[in-house]
Amino acid sequence: MTEELVTGLASQLAEKRLKIVFAESCTGGLVSAVLAGIPGISEWLCGSAVTYRSATKIAWLQVDAQQIDKHTAVCGEVARQMAVGVLEKTPEADLALSITGHLGPGAPVLLDGLVFIGRAVRGESGELATEVSQHSLKTQDRLIRQREATSLVLLNALEGL
Repeated sequence: MTEELVTGLASQLAEKRLKIVFAESCTGGLVSAVLAGIPGISEWLCGSAVTYRSATKIAWLQVDAQQIDKHTAVCGEVARQMAVGVLEKTPEADLALSITGHLGPGAPVLLDGLVFIGRAVRGESGELATEVSQHSLKTQDRLIRQREATSLVLLNALEGL
């Protein structure tokens, strides 16, 4: 994760006067933490819901339990529901990003290093537009993967502005 990415997002939020909120699972709050290192970011950063466990995703963000039972928490629909849920809980925010994934070790083979990023944007009339992207992490170490996933969320936020 580069400092330019963090400062770039902070600058774009300020320039466009947009407030952002996050719903984080596998990053454990790191996305919000790195952005919080920017002086004055409280004007644009509403916060982050760290919903690491499935039960917390369901209770805090109203993610559909049946969706998790059917596909696990590591899927695009859960990422979308997380982004929508945190945006609905944060009326002052203009956009929300979420991340869910499996950093390993010990992940099922098909889920190892797989992350989904959800984005929800509130339109001027209050309607929500959503988008989900899927990424395979390139690194193997869990902590390095967490930083890589954090960078992907920041980049996704920047690209969506």
